[in-house]
Amino acid sequence: MTGYILRRLLQLIPVLILASIGVWAMMYAVPGGPVAAIVGDNATPEQIAAVTRQYGLDRPIAVQYLDWFGSALVGDFGESYYSRAPVLQLIGERLPATLHLAVAATIVALLLGIPVAVASALRPGTLLDRILSGWSALALGVPTFWLGILLILLFAVELRWLPSASGYVPIWEDPLQALRNLALPAITLGVYVSGILARFLRASLVTELRADYVRTARAKGLPERQIVWVHLMRNALLPFITIVGLMMAGFIGGAVVTEAVFTYPGLGRLLIQAISSRDYPLIQGCILVILVLYVAINLTVDVLYAYIDPRIDYR
Repeated sequence: MTGYILRRLLQLIPVLILASIGVWAMMYAVPGGPVAAIVGDNATPEQIAAVTRQYGLDRPIAVQYLDWFGSALVGDFGESYYSRAPVLQLIGERLPATLHLAVAATIVALLLGIPVAVASALRPGTLLDRILSGWSALALGVPTFWLGILLILLFAVELRWLPSASGYVPIWEDPLQALRNLALPAITLGVYVSGILARFLRASLVTELRADYVRTARAKGLPERQIVWVHLMRNALLPFITIVGLMMAGFIGGAVVTEAVFTYPGLGRLLIQAISSRDYPLIQGCILVILVLYVAINLTVDVLYAYIDPRIDYR
């Protein structure tokens, strides 16, 4: 297992290099640049030239990339063109908020998706199965921004239970306030993902229910609860964990719409702001951090496979 983890970490190096080159190339392929956004519309040619030299943007693109990459190897991702703050500092301020939201949304999705999938799979073709399958389809079909707005109108405007704008409060400092701020965006993301999880887990459970070991367990007189939660779920969880990992990884950088609805200070909003202002060092830093987290989550899923299914042996 240790050797497998080390190999996966070594494979991350060329992935990061290729990703950084691709992102750098795409940034320069897009029309426009950071200079115009920095100096404004009424800048003189002298001002434009001065800002271009100040940020080193007059050098060849390859030279700029190699200079940035050399600094990144020692942990220096440069400074933001606008805030003049270190990129890692800006990312470090937003990353905990994003991780909090990703974990909370995943928990909500699991709490909603697993019971729905189990109840639906154990009673296929019944009215309950059709109702729960309809709920899963509804969860998938409702846009997250629309659901978020409805939750704000209900819980923030009408009932005044939760804040409409979700600031970030570390859960170890004030757990109650942190949960109040996380509740609405986590529910918004979790409801949508729960529909995906419920469908995948239900399909996996229905397939496993036809297996010989389930028939044998029932013939031996084992309680249905033990068959489902001890034997059936363990085999059905393998494809399900893959989807959970992909969804959680997607929350790291893909919850931009939800973060915008609730003005949540996450990494996704920071990346969108950096893209709109052509803040090249911040864009590159955000994408690389998201990529590392994505690979780390996938590696964790692969490791969990070995614990869930002893037949899997990573050598």
